[in-house]
Amino acid sequence: MLEGAMLVWFTLTALSVAFILWDSITNGVTSWVQRLAWTLVGAYTGPVGLVLYLLACRRPFPGGHDRYTAPTWKQGLNSEMHCLAGDATGIVIAASIVPAFALANGWDALIEYAAGFVSGLFVFQALMMLPMYDGNYLKAVRKTFFAETVSMNLVMTGMIPTMVILAAWWPGSEDPLEPAFWFRMSLATVVGLVFAFPINYWLVARHLKHGCMTLPGADGPAPALGHRSPEPPLGGLAVDADGATMHHTMDMRALPARTALPIILGTFAILVAAIVVTAGFVPIRF
Repeated sequence: MLEGAMLVWFTLTALSVAFILWDSITNGVTSWVQRLAWTLVGAYTGPVGLVLYLLACRRPFPGGHDRYTAPTWKQGLNSEMHCLAGDATGIVIAASIVPAFALANGWDALIEYAAGFVSGLFVFQALMMLPMYDGNYLKAVRKTFFAETVSMNLVMTGMIPTMVILAAWWPGSEDPLEPAFWFRMSLATVVGLVFAFPINYWLVARHLKHGCMTLPGADGPAPALGHRSPEPPLGGLAVDADGATMHHTMDMRALPARTALPIILGTFAILVAAIVVTAGFVPIRF
């Protein structure tokens, strides 16, 4: 029965990725970074990612993208996709390699966390957000460090327990050459997505992290409807009362260190608590 469930899941995943990729090319009005993030999330979360893409990112019709994606919860989901795509990519790559070294599961988890953090911060946040920070890579790293750290910690709060418990209870699911491995990683990514959504919602609501931005000039009015979105959520293509295109902006804020540090430590505490609970079911060894 499990083999049948995996076959259905992988089939739906392939269809989900194909649709997201096709739609991002033919109907996409967001940056290539956002499109790549959703495509990767679709690969990792299958039909779950597709449903979220349809609810939070897909342009419903020409001229309607800004308004459709304006609600904060949709902005939060779009924001989370950057983190989840980067983190999950690093984690999946690390999880594919560490079994060859036959390390204890605690070391596996640490290596996977480090790989996810490096991929999430230095590639999917800083490197791909360079245009937002005048092409200054170090500035991009500094500006995205807080948001990536707290989001990553919550992603891992969901992923580590799921990966560790399933690996112990499901023989063969640690082998990247087996379908069970990819199914296990998909389940872990879905759980990580759920755990990280609240912090991403909070970050976007306070303009501490970017949401979904429509490319300037990419989303024209709908034929015969003349619809244009009158508002940019956190950034995007703004249009004035006369229908004239305004500038594409992203007003980001930053927390002072005395405020940011306790929040970062708080997310680490949540992650550690999740690992302690997990150790009650599966011993975590170093």
